[in-house]
Amino acid sequence: MRSEARRNLRNGLLFASPWLLNLGLFIAYPIAASFYYSLCSYDALRAPHWVGLENYRTLLTDDPLFWRALGNTLYIVALGLPLNLAVSLGIALLMNQKLKGMAFYRTIFYLPSITPMVATSILWLWLLNPEMGLVNGLLEKVGVQGPGWLASPDWSKPALILMGLWGAGGSMVIYLAGLQDVPAQLYEAASLDGAGKLAQFRHVTLPMLSPVILFNLIMGLIAGFQYFTQVWVISGAIGNKALGGPQDSTLVYALYLFSAAFLDFRMGYACAMAWILFLVTLACALLIFRSSARWVYYGGDTR
Repeated sequence: MRSEARRNLRNGLLFASPWLLNLGLFIAYPIAASFYYSLCSYDALRAPHWVGLENYRTLLTDDPLFWRALGNTLYIVALGLPLNLAVSLGIALLMNQKLKGMAFYRTIFYLPSITPMVATSILWLWLLNPEMGLVNGLLEKVGVQGPGWLASPDWSKPALILMGLWGAGGSMVIYLAGLQDVPAQLYEAASLDGAGKLAQFRHVTLPMLSPVILFNLIMGLIAGFQYFTQVWVISGAIGNKALGGPQDSTLVYALYLFSAAFLDFRMGYACAMAWILFLVTLACALLIFRSSARWVYYGGDTR
Protein backbone atom coordinates (compact mmCIF):
# COMPACT_ATOMS: atom_id res chain seq x y z
CA MET A 1 0.00 0.00 0.00
CA ARG A 2 2.88 2.36 0.72
CA SER A 3 4.32 1.68 -2.74
CA GLU A 4 0.95 2.40 -4.35
CA ALA A 5 0.57 5.60 -2.32
CA ARG A 6 4.03 6.77 -3.39
CA ARG A 7 3.18 6.01 -7.02
CA ASN A 8 -0.09 7.93 -6.78
CA LEU A 9 1.72 10.86 -5.15
CA ARG A 10 4.36 10.85 -7.88
CA ASN A 11 1.76 10.74 -10.64
CA GLY A 12 -0.27 13.49 -9.00
CA LEU A 13 2.79 15.73 -8.70
CA LEU A 14 3.70 15.08 -12.33
CA PHE A 15 0.24 16.07 -13.51
CA ALA A 16 0.26 19.14 -11.26
CA SER A 17 3.84 20.10 -12.13
CA PRO A 18 2.91 22.72 -14.81
CA TRP A 19 0.74 24.55 -12.29
CA LEU A 20 3.34 24.17 -9.54
CA LEU A 21 6.07 25.55 -11.82
CA ASN A 22 3.84 28.48 -12.75
CA LEU A 23 3.10 29.13 -9.07
CA GLY A 24 6.75 29.03 -8.11
CA LEU A 25 8.34 30.86 -11.06
CA PHE A 26 5.73 33.48 -11.92
CA ILE A 27 3.95 34.13 -8.60
CA ALA A 28 5.86 33.05 -5.49
CA TYR A 29 9.34 34.04 -6.68
CA PRO A 30 8.34 37.53 -7.98
CA ILE A 31 6.52 38.25 -4.71
CA ALA A 32 9.53 37.22 -2.60
CA ALA A 33 11.97 39.02 -4.92
CA SER A 34 9.96 42.26 -4.85
CA PHE A 35 9.95 42.24 -1.05
CA TYR A 36 13.72 41.67 -0.98
CA TYR A 37 14.35 44.42 -3.53
CA SER A 38 12.13 46.80 -1.51
CA LEU A 39 14.80 46.55 1.20
CA CYS A 40 17.61 47.31 -1.25
CA SER A 41 18.93 50.10 -3.43
CA TYR A 42 18.51 48.52 -6.86
CA ASP A 43 18.51 49.95 -10.38
CA ALA A 44 18.27 46.69 -12.42
CA LEU A 45 21.77 47.29 -13.80
CA ARG A 46 23.93 46.75 -10.73
CA ALA A 47 23.62 44.22 -7.94
CA PRO A 48 21.14 45.19 -5.22
CA HIS A 49 22.63 46.91 -2.17
CA TRP A 50 20.93 46.26 1.17
CA VAL A 51 19.52 49.43 2.81
CA GLY A 52 16.91 47.95 5.12
CA LEU A 53 13.83 50.12 5.63
CA GLU A 54 15.38 53.21 4.05
CA ASN A 55 13.10 53.08 0.99
CA TYR A 56 10.02 52.97 3.20
CA ARG A 57 11.32 55.78 5.41
CA THR A 58 12.00 57.98 2.38
CA LEU A 59 8.57 57.31 0.96
CA LEU A 60 6.71 58.07 4.15
CA THR A 61 8.72 61.06 5.37
CA ASP A 62 10.74 62.67 2.56
CA ASP A 63 8.75 62.21 -0.65
CA PRO A 64 5.85 64.66 -1.14
CA LEU A 65 5.01 63.13 -4.52
CA PHE A 66 4.26 59.83 -2.80
CA TRP A 67 1.56 61.43 -0.69
CA ARG A 68 0.27 63.41 -3.66
CA ALA A 69 -0.02 60.22 -5.73
CA LEU A 70 -1.70 58.35 -2.87
CA GLY A 71 -4.12 61.24 -2.29
CA ASN A 72 -5.04 61.43 -5.98
CA THR A 73 -5.68 57.69 -6.06
CA LEU A 74 -7.80 57.77 -2.90
CA TYR A 75 -9.80 60.65 -4.41
CA ILE A 76 -10.57 58.63 -7.52
CA VAL A 77 -11.45 55.51 -5.50
CA ALA A 78 -13.56 57.33 -2.87
CA LEU A 79 -15.61 59.33 -5.38
CA GLY A 80 -15.39 57.33 -8.59
CA LEU A 81 -16.10 53.86 -7.20
CA PRO A 82 -19.47 54.63 -5.50
CA LEU A 83 -20.56 56.63 -8.55
CA ASN A 84 -19.59 53.79 -10.89
CA LEU A 85 -21.46 51.26 -8.75
CA ALA A 86 -24.58 53.43 -8.70
CA VAL A 87 -24.53 54.14 -12.44
CA SER A 88 -23.94 50.50 -13.39
CA LEU A 89 -26.77 49.39 -11.07
CA GLY A 90 -29.10 51.98 -12.60
CA ILE A 91 -28.27 50.81 -16.11
CA ALA A 92 -28.79 47.18 -15.04
CA LEU A 93 -32.25 48.03 -13.68
CA LEU A 94 -33.15 49.60 -17.02
CA MET A 95 -31.72 46.68 -18.98
CA ASN A 96 -33.69 44.21 -16.84
CA GLN A 97 -37.00 45.34 -18.34
CA LYS A 98 -38.84 42.87 -20.54
CA LEU A 99 -39.03 44.98 -23.69
CA LYS A 100 -38.53 44.21 -27.36
CA GLY A 101 -34.95 44.59 -28.58
CA MET A 102 -33.48 44.63 -25.06
CA ALA A 103 -30.62 42.32 -26.10
CA PHE A 104 -29.46 44.98 -28.57
CA TYR A 105 -29.43 47.72 -25.92
CA ARG A 106 -27.57 45.47 -23.47
CA THR A 107 -24.90 44.91 -26.10
CA ILE A 108 -24.61 48.64 -26.77
CA PHE A 109 -24.08 49.43 -23.08
CA TYR A 110 -21.60 46.56 -22.67
CA LEU A 111 -19.39 47.33 -25.69
CA PRO A 112 -17.53 50.31 -24.12
CA SER A 113 -16.24 48.07 -21.32
CA ILE A 114 -14.39 45.86 -23.82
CA THR A 115 -13.07 48.69 -25.97
CA PRO A 116 -9.25 48.94 -25.71
CA MET A 117 -8.38 51.38 -22.96
CA VAL A 118 -5.83 53.25 -25.09
CA ALA A 119 -8.42 53.93 -27.79
CA THR A 120 -10.97 54.98 -25.18
CA SER A 121 -8.50 57.38 -23.54
CA ILE A 122 -7.64 59.02 -26.86
CA LEU A 123 -11.35 59.38 -27.62
CA TRP A 124 -11.97 61.09 -24.29
CA LEU A 125 -8.99 63.38 -24.86
CA TRP A 126 -10.85 64.73 -27.85
CA LEU A 127 -14.26 64.79 -26.15
CA LEU A 128 -12.90 66.73 -23.16
CA ASN A 129 -10.73 69.13 -25.12
CA PRO A 130 -11.50 72.53 -23.52
CA GLU A 131 -11.42 74.40 -26.84
CA MET A 132 -12.81 72.08 -29.48
CA GLY A 133 -14.16 69.11 -27.51
CA LEU A 134 -17.69 67.81 -27.98
CA VAL A 135 -18.57 68.02 -24.26
CA ASN A 136 -17.76 71.72 -23.93
CA GLY A 137 -19.39 72.32 -27.30
CA LEU A 138 -22.66 70.86 -26.03
CA LEU A 139 -22.39 72.83 -22.78
CA GLU A 140 -21.89 76.01 -24.78
CA LYS A 141 -25.11 75.28 -26.69
CA VAL A 142 -27.05 75.56 -23.42
CA GLY A 143 -25.18 78.65 -22.23
CA VAL A 144 -22.71 76.95 -19.88
CA GLN A 145 -18.99 77.73 -19.98
CA GLY A 146 -17.23 74.37 -19.94
CA PRO A 147 -14.27 73.79 -17.61
CA GLY A 148 -10.74 72.96 -18.65
CA TRP A 149 -11.22 69.26 -17.79
CA LEU A 150 -7.91 67.43 -18.22
CA ALA A 151 -6.01 70.68 -18.69
CA SER A 152 -7.20 72.03 -15.34
CA PRO A 153 -5.79 70.95 -11.95
CA ASP A 154 -9.25 71.35 -10.39
CA TRP A 155 -11.16 69.38 -13.03
CA SER A 156 -8.66 66.73 -14.10
CA LYS A 157 -9.66 64.12 -11.50
CA PRO A 158 -13.43 64.62 -12.04
CA ALA A 159 -12.67 64.19 -15.75
CA LEU A 160 -10.97 60.85 -15.01
CA ILE A 161 -13.99 59.76 -12.96
CA LEU A 162 -16.28 60.75 -15.85
CA MET A 163 -14.13 58.67 -18.19
CA GLY A 164 -14.48 55.72 -15.83
CA LEU A 165 -18.27 55.79 -16.14
CA TRP A 166 -17.84 54.98 -19.83
CA GLY A 167 -16.94 51.40 -18.83
CA ALA A 168 -19.81 50.83 -16.42
CA GLY A 169 -21.15 48.10 -18.70
CA GLY A 170 -18.83 45.51 -17.19
CA SER A 171 -20.39 45.85 -13.73
CA MET A 172 -23.81 46.21 -15.37
CA VAL A 173 -23.64 42.66 -16.73
CA ILE A 174 -22.88 41.27 -13.26
CA TYR A 175 -25.72 43.28 -11.73
CA LEU A 176 -28.03 42.09 -14.49
CA ALA A 177 -27.24 38.46 -13.73
CA GLY A 178 -27.97 39.12 -10.06
CA LEU A 179 -31.26 40.87 -10.84
CA GLN A 180 -32.46 37.96 -12.93
CA ASP A 181 -31.70 35.61 -10.04
CA VAL A 182 -34.04 37.46 -7.62
CA PRO A 183 -37.16 35.27 -7.07
CA ALA A 184 -40.25 36.85 -8.61
CA GLN A 185 -42.40 35.69 -5.70
CA LEU A 186 -40.59 38.10 -3.41
CA TYR A 187 -41.81 41.04 -5.49
CA GLU A 188 -45.31 39.54 -5.60
CA ALA A 189 -45.38 39.14 -1.81
CA ALA A 190 -44.09 42.69 -1.31
CA SER A 191 -46.72 44.02 -3.71
CA LEU A 192 -49.49 42.21 -1.86
CA ASP A 193 -48.25 43.80 1.36
CA GLY A 194 -48.66 47.22 -0.22
CA ALA A 195 -45.02 47.95 -1.07
CA GLY A 196 -44.47 50.32 -3.97
CA LYS A 197 -41.64 50.20 -6.49
CA LEU A 198 -39.28 52.19 -4.27
CA ALA A 199 -40.01 50.03 -1.23
CA GLN A 200 -39.53 46.88 -3.30
CA PHE A 201 -36.18 48.16 -4.50
CA ARG A 202 -35.08 49.01 -0.97
CA HIS A 203 -36.33 45.90 0.84
CA VAL A 204 -36.14 43.23 -1.87
CA THR A 205 -33.78 44.19 -4.70
CA LEU A 206 -30.93 45.68 -2.66
CA PRO A 207 -30.77 42.88 -0.03
CA MET A 208 -30.85 40.18 -2.70
CA LEU A 209 -28.20 42.02 -4.72
CA SER A 210 -25.94 42.70 -1.74
CA PRO A 211 -23.50 39.81 -2.52
CA VAL A 212 -23.18 41.13 -6.08
CA ILE A 213 -22.64 44.66 -4.77
CA LEU A 214 -19.91 43.34 -2.47
CA PHE A 215 -18.19 41.59 -5.37
CA ASN A 216 -18.30 44.67 -7.61
CA LEU A 217 -17.14 46.82 -4.70
CA ILE A 218 -14.06 44.69 -4.04
CA MET A 219 -13.17 44.35 -7.72
CA GLY A 220 -13.67 48.07 -8.26
CA LEU A 221 -11.51 48.83 -5.22
CA ILE A 222 -8.63 46.75 -6.57
CA ALA A 223 -8.98 48.24 -10.06
CA GLY A 224 -9.15 51.77 -8.62
CA PHE A 225 -5.87 51.41 -6.75
CA GLN A 226 -4.28 50.09 -9.95
CA TYR A 227 -5.58 52.98 -12.08
CA PHE A 228 -2.90 53.58 -14.69
CA THR A 229 -3.62 53.26 -18.42
CA GLN A 230 -5.81 56.32 -18.88
CA VAL A 231 -3.40 58.63 -17.05
CA TRP A 232 -0.41 57.19 -18.89
CA VAL A 233 -2.03 57.85 -22.28
CA ILE A 234 -3.11 61.34 -21.25
CA SER A 235 0.33 62.16 -19.84
CA GLY A 236 1.95 60.94 -23.04
CA ALA A 237 -0.38 63.08 -25.09
CA ILE A 238 0.56 66.23 -23.20
CA GLY A 239 4.26 65.33 -23.17
CA ASN A 240 4.57 64.94 -19.39
CA LYS A 241 4.88 61.20 -18.75
CA ALA A 242 6.87 61.52 -15.56
CA LEU A 243 4.43 63.64 -13.56
CA GLY A 244 0.98 62.97 -14.94
CA GLY A 245 -1.04 65.99 -15.82
CA PRO A 246 -1.22 69.66 -14.79
CA GLN A 247 0.48 70.33 -11.44
CA ASP A 248 0.60 66.59 -10.60
CA SER A 249 -3.20 66.55 -10.33
CA THR A 250 -3.43 63.24 -12.20
CA LEU A 251 -0.31 61.68 -10.70
CA VAL A 252 -1.93 58.46 -9.50
CA TYR A 253 -0.10 55.87 -7.46
CA ALA A 254 0.47 53.31 -10.23
CA LEU A 255 1.82 55.99 -12.57
CA TYR A 256 4.31 57.21 -9.97
CA LEU A 257 5.35 53.60 -9.27
CA PHE A 258 5.85 52.95 -12.99
CA SER A 259 7.81 56.18 -13.37
CA ALA A 260 10.09 55.30 -10.46
CA ALA A 261 10.74 51.80 -11.80
CA PHE A 262 11.04 52.22 -15.56
CA LEU A 263 11.86 55.89 -16.08
CA ASP A 264 14.12 56.58 -13.11
CA PHE A 265 15.27 52.93 -12.68
CA ARG A 266 14.74 53.03 -8.91
CA MET A 267 13.54 49.44 -8.78
CA GLY A 268 13.99 49.01 -5.05
CA TYR A 269 12.06 52.22 -4.40
CA ALA A 270 9.28 51.08 -6.73
CA CYS A 271 9.09 47.68 -4.99
CA ALA A 272 8.63 49.46 -1.66
CA MET A 273 5.82 51.49 -3.22
CA ALA A 274 4.23 48.29 -4.51
CA TRP A 275 4.22 46.72 -1.05
CA ILE A 276 2.71 49.85 0.51
CA LEU A 277 0.01 49.78 -2.18
CA PHE A 278 -0.64 46.12 -1.39
CA LEU A 279 -1.02 46.88 2.33
CA VAL A 280 -3.35 49.84 1.70
CA THR A 281 -5.52 47.78 -0.67
CA LEU A 282 -5.55 44.85 1.76
CA ALA A 283 -6.56 47.10 4.67
CA CYS A 284 -9.44 48.61 2.68
CA ALA A 285 -10.62 45.19 1.49
CA LEU A 286 -10.51 43.74 5.02
CA LEU A 287 -12.46 46.73 6.31
CA ILE A 288 -15.14 46.14 3.68
CA PHE A 289 -15.29 42.40 4.42
CA ARG A 290 -15.52 43.10 8.15
CA SER A 291 -18.45 45.46 7.63
CA SER A 292 -20.16 43.17 5.10
CA ALA A 293 -21.75 41.07 7.86
CA ARG A 294 -24.02 44.04 8.59
CA TRP A 295 -25.34 44.62 5.08
CA VAL A 296 -24.72 41.57 2.88
CA TYR A 297 -27.55 39.02 2.77
CA TYR A 298 -27.07 35.50 1.46
CA GLY A 299 -29.98 33.25 0.52
CA GLY A 300 -31.02 31.13 3.49
CA ASP A 301 -29.41 33.50 5.98
CA THR A 302 -31.76 33.75 8.99
CA ARG A 303 -30.05 36.68 10.70
